[in-house]
Amino acid sequence: MTDPHRFDVLIIGSGLAGLTAALHLAKTHRVAVITKRALSDGSSNWAQGGIAAVLAQGDSVASHVEDTLVAGAGLCDLEATQFTVENAPAAIAWLQELGVPFSLEDGELHLTREGGHSHRRIVHAADATGAAVQATLIERVRATPEIQLFEHHMLVDLITDRKHPGTNGQPRCFGAYVLDTERDEVLTFSATHTVLATGGAGKVYLYTTNPDTATGDGIAAAWRAGCQVGNMEFIQFHPTCLYHPHAKSFLITEAVRGEGGHLKLPPHLGSHRFMPDHDPRAELAPRDVVARAIDFEMKKHGLDCVHLDISHQPPEFLREHFPNILARCAELGIDITREPIPVVPAAHYTCGGVVTDLAGHTDIAGLYAVGETTCTGLHGANRLASNSLVECMVFAQGAVNAIRNAPAAPAAPAAPLWDDSRVTDADEQVVISHNWDELRRFMWDYVGIVRTNKRLERAAHRIALLQREIQEFYSQFHVTRDLLELRNLVQVADLIVKSALLRHESRGLHFSRDYPGLLPEAKPTILVPPSR
Repeated sequence: MTDPHRFDVLIIGSGLAGLTAALHLAKTHRVAVITKRALSDGSSNWAQGGIAAVLAQGDSVASHVEDTLVAGAGLCDLEATQFTVENAPAAIAWLQELGVPFSLEDGELHLTREGGHSHRRIVHAADATGAAVQATLIERVRATPEIQLFEHHMLVDLITDRKHPGTNGQPRCFGAYVLDTERDEVLTFSATHTVLATGGAGKVYLYTTNPDTATGDGIAAAWRAGCQVGNMEFIQFHPTCLYHPHAKSFLITEAVRGEGGHLKLPPHLGSHRFMPDHDPRAELAPRDVVARAIDFEMKKHGLDCVHLDISHQPPEFLREHFPNILARCAELGIDITREPIPVVPAAHYTCGGVVTDLAGHTDIAGLYAVGETTCTGLHGANRLASNSLVECMVFAQGAVNAIRNAPAAPAAPAAPLWDDSRVTDADEQVVISHNWDELRRFMWDYVGIVRTNKRLERAAHRIALLQREIQEFYSQFHVTRDLLELRNLVQVADLIVKSALLRHESRGLHFSRDYPGLLPEAKPTILVPPSR
């Protein structure tokens, strides 16, 4: 009888990176995709702005590379950047072949511009690009019989075996333990190749533009398994998240500023447009500059938010370019054709993650990572707008090629079944919810847009206490999704704080009052797990 949970390739995550890999590999491999909620619940579905690629006359690969390097504050890997930019147009063409309904102008792809870009090169589907792309890919995946889908299944831990190492003596991954959250049962998934595509970790902060699924599961699991993690101090705070008590994590896309939106102080402070005071690029400065400027103005004036005003554009222009933002704001009583949008910065993108090469290889044989869960070197100290979705596709294709060309792996040993015979059901769920709230609040207060050594040390002390408490909880009780997510978030918080304490300068997204200057040489922060 065939094992129902044994596959050629196990893909953990159902965003753009995971589904791209699944669709390409289904032609040659038996593929499983697991996702801890529904297929469409990841961050890719929330991406509004678009996908960056050199497609316009007058633009060039060299220009896109240079814009990426400038935004990355000297820390981008040149090879990874060139690899991404050179392969971006082919990735766009693939999406067009699948039928993604990109916005057109005179029959050609409409290109918009975002902060940090020197040319119009952002392909988009109005202001809901991620949703349009995901809807198309999900339809294709569901229609592909070689791909087996497991929704409401969450990664618990990777299965590795040092007795069957890779060619260079690495430990090898043979799959993962996975919690079926609907049946409350931990299953053993075996696979020759395992791909982490679990996204970022924005939920480690109190305010974030990310969905509830962004809890750093792949980063934490890879670290526990023995993978190096890089550049975790670089958390991108999106400058403009809608500020409203009934609007949870609603992002106001970068493209609003790209199309002429102005950041202003409230009317009682004269509606002053403040970005020119902070940077000559004004609203088109990179996100870290804009986020710090907003943070500065809010703290200086004691504000809860600032205003983003695009009401000077014609209403028909706003209806065409930003229909979802216009509709969502209208639901909340904000008419963006006549008044500004209240906005605040919020944790948006995890620039660091599991260290990989251009083919998605990690430190563990048979284990690959793609998308936001990785540190490929592309983003450096700050991600350039709209480089993330294209990174998902380009590096997913790199991992696909590596899997197709991989030498025959040893047969997977029989992994031990999950044993929870000596644990009990938790009767204190309040412990998990309290620790979750405490973590996200002190990360926001101590490890946010502007940092100090004292705040980081306070955060490190609290993280150590939480880790001990959570490990005790984990060892005594049945695992649940909430417990697993909290365990992963605390691990990711620890990696962020450790990385931040090691960087004795202010570069890109990491701004320290204790080290306000730049060091002469830009070096990545690479953490090596104690298990190695």
